Amino acid sequence: MNALPANPPDEGRVALLERLGSRSIVFVGLMGAGKTAIGRKVATMLSLPFIDSDQEIESVSRMTVPELFDRYGEPEFRALEQRVILRLLENGPQVLSTGGGAFMNAQTREAIEAHGVSVWLKADLDLLMERVSKKQNRPLLKNPDPRGVLEKLMGERYPVYATADLTVSTRDDRKEVIASEVVCALCAYLGIAPIATSDDEVEP
Repeated sequence: MNALPANPPDEGRVALLERLGSRSIVFVGLMGAGKTAIGRKVATMLSLPFIDSDQEIESVSRMTVPELFDRYGEPEFRALEQRVILRLLENGPQVLSTGGGAFMNAQTREAIEAHGVSVWLKADLDLLMERVSKKQNRPLLKNPDPRGVLEKLMGERYPVYATADLTVSTRDDRKEVIASEVVCALCAYLGIAPIATSDDEVEP
């Protein structure tokens, strides 16, 4: 079967948004996968609002994520995270980046399935380590063996992430390239022709 010819950018966006309706595009995956960076780029490409659930949690709680972990523990943080994400999902369409543990909650997954299209940004261990080692605000990595922690999280979470609607492999490439691949995957999932990417969207 021949592939559909690519839609011009503006027509493609309109077609995608029509199929998307009120659903949100929800990024899931481990810390360091690039959910926020790629999510912002996809939101720009599709002219949709972008929301980072961790930033929203910090806004409503007036505390940082590490502070919430330290003061209340992970179970309380996850409960707050779930409430925030369920509220955000009522306001689609939008692009929503979620914390690494959010998709592990069954109720959150059900809400995302009902009100969104989930996109797993799948990354290998070396890439994740390279990225998270540059940041000091990762509560789950306050451990003498962060690589071991990440390996354990991959073993626990990747089978659940794999139930997302879409899987896009991320790598050490320009975020514009990965974002374009996400949009192409969304087009295929929604049954529309791919959106032609203009040169200025992929140039560094």
